[in-house]
Parts: sequence; C-alpha cells; structure tokens
Amino acid sequence: MAEQVVATAAAVKLIHELREEYGPLMFHQSGGCCDGSVPLCFRLGEFRVGSRDVLLGTVEETPFYVGHSQAEYLTRTQLVLDVIPGDIDSFSLEAGTGVRFLSRSKACAVEIAKGQGDEGVTT
Repeated sequence: MAEQVVATAAAVKLIHELREEYGPLMFHQSGGCCDGSVPLCFRLGEFRVGSRDVLLGTVEETPFYVGHSQAEYLTRTQLVLDVIPGDIDSFSLEAGTGVRFLSRSKACAVEIAKGQGDEGVTT
C-alpha cells in the first residue's frame, strides 16, 4: 500500500532546515479538502492535537495530523507535501522564509507503486 503522506525534495529540504533550527517537528492540517490546503508546521508538542484529530502518517520522521472530517475525505488519496514561493501569514515555523508548505492530494484507490511517476517525491 502507498504511504499516506509523501514529500517533494523541496519539502524534505525545508523540513531538515526547520528541524535543524527548532528540533523535532509536527504538521497539522485542520481544513481544506482539495489541492492547495495549507499544513502548519510546529515544534513537536507545541500544537495540542485534538481528540478527533488523526495521525495521517509521517514524513521525514515528522508526524502529520489532520482533522477528523478531513481524514475521512483523504482515505483514498495520498497527500503530497510540497513547498511553494510566498510567505505564510500564520504561526507555522516557515513563516518569514519566503516559502510555504502546501499539500496536494493524489487519488490512490489502487496501490501506487513507490517512485512511479513521482519524481522528486520521497516517502
């Protein structure tokens, strides 16, 4: 079965940079059901995960949580964590770097072979 959350090379690079500066990290995405949803990056434990939040997966040893209703929607998709130019106006750790995390979803009702058509994506 395909990993539920994967990351592009750019996202992996930013995760490593942020981890170097802040220590262990976590992601939380509370809303959005479509491409372009904005996951927020925090120091591990800095954001209180709710009882209805779901651990969707891990990327680069970093837990990725989503809200319960979003987890139901994402059951048959793979979430691709990416980085795009532009600043984020939030408490996310990448604020002020000139880039921001972005998630995209990819249908995976059928098992997705690792590396098939996902150049630059790591699990």
